[in-house]
Amino acid sequence: MKVRWREHEMIGVAMVITWQLISVMLKFNALTPAALEAEYLTPFHTNGISVTYWGNILIPHLSAALLPLAVYLLINLWVVPSVRPILVNGIAGIRPIPLMKFFLSLLAVSFSLALTINVISWFGRPDFFNYGDYQFLAIAGYNDQPLADLFFGFGRALTATALVTSLIGLREWLVKWIERPGAARSYRILVANNSTPLFLLFFLPLLVISPLQEDVPQYVVLVLPVLALYLYQTFWLFPRNPLATLLTPTLAARLLPATVVGAAPSLILFGNRDQYYAFVLYWLFLLLIVTPLFWMLYQQRKDKILQLRGMETALATTSAQLQLLQSQINPHFLFNALNTLYGTALQGDNEKTAEGIQRLGDMMRHILHENAQEFIPLEKEIEYIRNFIALQNLRIQSSPEILIEDAIDECRSQLSIAPMLLIPFVENAFKHGIRLKEKSWIKIGLTCSDNNLCLEVKNSIHPWDHRLIQQKSGIGLVNVRERLKLLYAGRHTLDITQTESEYTVQLTLSC
Repeated sequence: MKVRWREHEMIGVAMVITWQLISVMLKFNALTPAALEAEYLTPFHTNGISVTYWGNILIPHLSAALLPLAVYLLINLWVVPSVRPILVNGIAGIRPIPLMKFFLSLLAVSFSLALTINVISWFGRPDFFNYGDYQFLAIAGYNDQPLADLFFGFGRALTATALVTSLIGLREWLVKWIERPGAARSYRILVANNSTPLFLLFFLPLLVISPLQEDVPQYVVLVLPVLALYLYQTFWLFPRNPLATLLTPTLAARLLPATVVGAAPSLILFGNRDQYYAFVLYWLFLLLIVTPLFWMLYQQRKDKILQLRGMETALATTSAQLQLLQSQINPHFLFNALNTLYGTALQGDNEKTAEGIQRLGDMMRHILHENAQEFIPLEKEIEYIRNFIALQNLRIQSSPEILIEDAIDECRSQLSIAPMLLIPFVENAFKHGIRLKEKSWIKIGLTCSDNNLCLEVKNSIHPWDHRLIQQKSGIGLVNVRERLKLLYAGRHTLDITQTESEYTVQLTLSC
């Protein structure tokens, strides 16, 4: 499951723009030739400017209505993606080149907006009509000489674009927060996806009703509590009492104050001595009509809602299992690293041992900082693997029969991965594939593209221990298998094959 806010927002914006286009078409279709001449053509003639209905009236109006959609799409598809690594990874995602792309794209969209407003103004001359029919163009300021200055309105356009970008950035951050791993993740997503269509429907009538009309406050005060009450009852109150009915005392004790709170804003409208009865009627409407209706709707979706809420307990257990597996990583890593240093010490090479201890210190510093996090940038995991391979190479430098090949991509993409997820496969290869006095080899390949990662590790198997390799694998592979099941269920494939002379691990992961 994922939050559908982007799709809902896109649909909402498209509906608003469509309504504006329809309004423009209906307005001009209803104009008589005399009204068209008096209201739109005469100002052009008065100022000595030649005019055509299509070129100076209809198309500029349609273009002005479409312009917000074009700006919205550019921000969503061009500006925000350039800064998404920062929204996803915070300060750790800041990189000079993406940051520069973000600022350049923001400036480009702002200049394009200001320039397009100038072009529309040059054809439509909204200054003749006091911007009454071109409200969106007014963000660039009053312009009675369009195209005289190509940068006219750039500052205001930049402010408007930055504001919209900030709001979209806030949306991205909220989506990340809702989709964060945890016991209630699926349930949070369910509530979020059910909320946005409701509020979209709430705002649509406001497109028809002028914000200055007296009906708007009544509409907001009377309709908004109904939507809020639906979300509260359907996704919190009713599921907390799955065996209760509307007449159950514990549930009724919560319904009464909830409906009173929902009706309270209506006191703004009915707050005089002669009309308090209207507040009571509205409260009874919420309690006796709206609540039973929501109860029936809830019963139709009860199984799915309770299933997702029930997953919280299972996921809480999963979280505890992950913490246990996480706690096993540090001693396992330390055991393998010390075993490597023990081998270099036996060789009597103090310089290599000292270098190994230094690398071990760097790796332990890395693991202390990163292993406590749920996810880390992929490039940090790759950096750790490279350090581990370098540490192992110290042990085998004096063994010409050992071949170590690694083809690890830079993977500069902004992918995140659970810490210490890949290294057990590499550790296992060095543990079972290397014999200092025997011909041995290890091949490590890692590639990443889009959101996918592929790891392939091959190592030699010596004839006398190929049957025992599974029993000797220890906690490492068992640990990583369990973590993959818990963290990447349905998003990974792990194939392990073994022959008389080769042990192969192939992991494909969708980050």
